Amino acid sequence: MKPIMLALKRTVLTCVSGAALSATAAAAVSTHAVPAAITQLLAAQHLPSSASSFVIVDADSGRIVMSHNPDTPRSPASTIKTVTTYAALDMLGPVYTWQTRAWTRDGDLYLQGGGDPYMTLERWWSFVQGLRTTGLTIPGDIVIDNTAFSLPKEDPGAFDGRPNRTYNVLPDALLVNFQSIDFRIAADADAHRVDIVANPAPVNLEVENHIRFTPGRCNESAGRVDFKVASVDSDRVIFSGALSPSCMERTFARVLLQPTTYAFGTFVQLWRAAGGEFRGTLRVEPTPADAKPLFTFQSLSLAEIVRLTNKHSNNLMARHLLLTLGKERYGEPATLEKGAAVIADWARERGFDLSGVDIDNGSGLSRSTHITVLQLAKILNAAYHSRFAPEYLASFPLAGMDGTLRSRMKSTPAGSVRLKTGHLDGVSGVAGYVTTSAGKAYVLVSLVNNARADFGAAEPVHAALAAWILENL
Repeated sequence: MKPIMLALKRTVLTCVSGAALSATAAAAVSTHAVPAAITQLLAAQHLPSSASSFVIVDADSGRIVMSHNPDTPRSPASTIKTVTTYAALDMLGPVYTWQTRAWTRDGDLYLQGGGDPYMTLERWWSFVQGLRTTGLTIPGDIVIDNTAFSLPKEDPGAFDGRPNRTYNVLPDALLVNFQSIDFRIAADADAHRVDIVANPAPVNLEVENHIRFTPGRCNESAGRVDFKVASVDSDRVIFSGALSPSCMERTFARVLLQPTTYAFGTFVQLWRAAGGEFRGTLRVEPTPADAKPLFTFQSLSLAEIVRLTNKHSNNLMARHLLLTLGKERYGEPATLEKGAAVIADWARERGFDLSGVDIDNGSGLSRSTHITVLQLAKILNAAYHSRFAPEYLASFPLAGMDGTLRSRMKSTPAGSVRLKTGHLDGVSGVAGYVTTSAGKAYVLVSLVNNARADFGAAEPVHAALAAWILENL
């Protein structure tokens, strides 16, 4: 975090502590009034009063302690994941799992995706090893079956023009390793060359290395590496530029290939590395009814998936959760419409007011999703009393400790602040729980929709509200 931001946050925590707020605390508790220090902080950050909404709710009684524009619909960014993940836990239970299955028929191997949100490379390797133990040989083709999801064709770069960034990866019923390739680039002084190492290295990904080895000091001309995706299917990349051995190695991740070709290419890579042979091709088809079941691989539990989704604000995993809800209630294939309908049904069944809320894809990576802080706070308050509250609360980032709050609000007592964060261009938000030293819990939701949020102006406001709870309630 930049020094100027750290200094700003220290200033904020000072102004909202002690005597500055003690005189207004009683009024705030009884009348929902906003303390003068918070109002002054909004002005100091050049945030119009109309651009901000926040609410503090007593988690035990549901009483509103403080509110500001609580009924104004706002873009929640990733804080909407708190709705998606709670709905998933409430409807499916924490031990729910996804299955990735392998079938055989006439020498072909069918790989059938079940929508596992967290099929990492390590888990994909375990899947391959499990198949190897069956004694399988593959004289025919590898067939990818991703028909459990039915989604409209979508441009992964539509949101911000960066289709190969990991946060823009699109859902697929057999999505492996978030479709991501890690590249490590380093100049080898002894061999006088620049090496590029891709991990994983799918057999169908072509990497062209045109980076020149440049001896001497690392400077602008000898330390520039350019990366270009040179094919429509993202299966060919070109590196150019120049690199000196005096420069530090470069590392970055990109989303490449397509979901089906990525699953195929990495499977063949791992299969051959494990001693298996394969000379066939890729087909994408449904699994025939007369195929023979061979192997089933279980995902992590839903409780673990929810924790990873919220701690690290994973868009793809949240989208898979929404699709899974639709599939479980309305049958395959999963669609966005089914997922949104399930959330609406669930809200009515639980007595939540989600009128006017477009859940869209469930991740918050959307410009159409809007919700009020009061609507969100009431769901969080119900979740606090739910049967799976321990699993749910454990998924929230801990201020100053982990997840997306690792570097924020470090001065708060350890474990006292659990907040899901949210960021988009012009949007900043937090939603979660603050627990006082007396063990009293409060729901806090704070959303700012303003261009100033892109420059960190909203972060001191969120921190000040959490600090106010800790010092005055």
